[in-house]
Amino acid sequence: RRSGQYTMNHDHSKKIPDGASFDRSGSQDSLDELSMDDYWKELENIHETRGNNHEGRVALVVKEPDEGELEEEWLKEAGLSNLFGESSGDSLESMVFLSTLTRTQKAAVEKRVETVTQTMRKRNKQHQIPDVRDIFRLQNDSKGKVCDGSEPSAVRTSENKNDTRDATKGPNFSLGTDEPKSLLEDVPSSDTDINLEISFAEQAANLKDSSVGKMYKGGGDDTLLPNFRLPKDKTGTTKIGDLAPQDMKKVYSLALIELTALYDILGTEFKQQKAVKIKTKDSGLFGVPLSLLLEQDQKKVPGTKIPLIFQKLIAQIEETTLETEGLLRIPGVATRVKGLCQELEAKFYEGTFNWENVKQHDAASLLKLFIRELPQPLLTVEYLKAFQDVQNLPTRKQQLQALNLLVILLPEANRDTLKVLLEFLQRVIDHRDKNKMTLKNVAMVMAPNLFTFHGFGSKTIEQSEFVMAAGTANVMRFMIQYQKLLWTIPKFIVNQVRKQNTESQKKERKDKAMKKLLKKMAYDREKHEKQEKTPNDTDVPQGVIRVQAPHLSKVSMAIQLTEELKAGDIVARFLSQKSGNVQTLKKEEVFLYEIGGNIGERCLDDDTYMKDLYQLNPNAEWVIKPKQS
Repeated sequence: RRSGQYTMNHDHSKKIPDGASFDRSGSQDSLDELSMDDYWKELENIHETRGNNHEGRVALVVKEPDEGELEEEWLKEAGLSNLFGESSGDSLESMVFLSTLTRTQKAAVEKRVETVTQTMRKRNKQHQIPDVRDIFRLQNDSKGKVCDGSEPSAVRTSENKNDTRDATKGPNFSLGTDEPKSLLEDVPSSDTDINLEISFAEQAANLKDSSVGKMYKGGGDDTLLPNFRLPKDKTGTTKIGDLAPQDMKKVYSLALIELTALYDILGTEFKQQKAVKIKTKDSGLFGVPLSLLLEQDQKKVPGTKIPLIFQKLIAQIEETTLETEGLLRIPGVATRVKGLCQELEAKFYEGTFNWENVKQHDAASLLKLFIRELPQPLLTVEYLKAFQDVQNLPTRKQQLQALNLLVILLPEANRDTLKVLLEFLQRVIDHRDKNKMTLKNVAMVMAPNLFTFHGFGSKTIEQSEFVMAAGTANVMRFMIQYQKLLWTIPKFIVNQVRKQNTESQKKERKDKAMKKLLKKMAYDREKHEKQEKTPNDTDVPQGVIRVQAPHLSKVSMAIQLTEELKAGDIVARFLSQKSGNVQTLKKEEVFLYEIGGNIGERCLDDDTYMKDLYQLNPNAEWVIKPKQS
């Protein structure tokens, strides 16, 4: 049978009181005995609910990879598989990608390529294996000074205008072996400001020897979590979901490399786990893979991104009232929950299930059961351990930065479901005066459901169980408290994507020009260039942009850029121009998009200063349209 989620047997739970007192000193934040008690009680409830109904379930096996296999997998995930193996010659695209990396990101890539190379030599593979130094040297020669920040004029948005030298180096560092520059001198001074303009790993490298940032260690009280905030970015904050898929793919690769670089700098091992495929249910509600469940649900409700049963259980809990004391903490009756589970499996999709019979605590137990029963954890097999290891990073700011990158790395279905869960948990905490469920209590109760997973940690000794319990509960607290920050794509990564797009376009233009030369079609090229210089849309004067709005009654407008003009102002201007047709779209339904130039497509937040963004991407087109779901 599937062993306890955290392989704690019942007689272990009887020893909890001793453990809880020792835990106070053993964990990173001294969480009080009462709340630790919530954690162990929840674990007991999990065992009880599980009872005997999983006799036939196979535990998920996490495969221990062979030497070099992890690194090879990592390079594939990062989109750099052509740096080794048979296709190692075909790496021009990778050169463009590598040219945009920071110093610490490059070091992370070098380290993995080196391991793979050595492993391949050991295996006596006959491929031509490039020396890792050559990869970077070759690129160094060809790129020259390409590696400063995006457009210097645009990256310099720190409060302090003196930081010309390093802020313009923003996301990218020269490839050479320059001694590390003190990047943090001109960073906004508040410890609670999250700097998204400079790579997190670069910030960590510069902080390593200083004592800054150590202030928030310890203290488990809700009130002591720092009030982290994002300083306003004039070129607009980019959220997950604002970028086109082709740019998101680049964001994913960069986030993986950045997270690895951050863990490297901080001396924490970053290992993606790999699950061995196991047979799972291919229909139903509980114990069905998330992607399969969504496929099933989309036939019923096209475009749905969250499993219908998950949405319904949350709605059911909220329908009663979120003021119920002990909500989420007090379990439903185990036998009743089991019965409901079976009945839901049979009747949910038929629409014949009677929700009036479901008591609130039972619905909460079913919601937690749904999360636990996923054949692979909500935080994924690949990254569950990395999420757990966040607790080992030295400062709270670094823990938050790592969580930000990990959220970006989650598959879309997992990320969307996690977001809905965290928003719901926050609403429960908003009623803490009545329901007595503080941030800490909710984190304690939810951590075992998200973090303890069959196949992980089964051989851990008692002491590390207590440390892990407190640690994962802290990571859970962080995810709930800072959820708004976690869905932001750091600006330095967006700038690296812009840089890659610019470099790729240059390369494409060179290739095209070469072909044309070879065909000796000079006359056609001249004609083509003339056409390019005079777009059909009569030349727009300097400092004016042409905004298209195909869905609105006013379909196009020339807009004069001023220092204060924001994206929201432009949308409002279009919406106020009502013509004969009835205006059907409301302000919150349409957004201004930046399309092309050095980005695929980006949905702009209303507070984006258009002149600053125009300077960052002068070749973009500007379109107002509804957001794709």
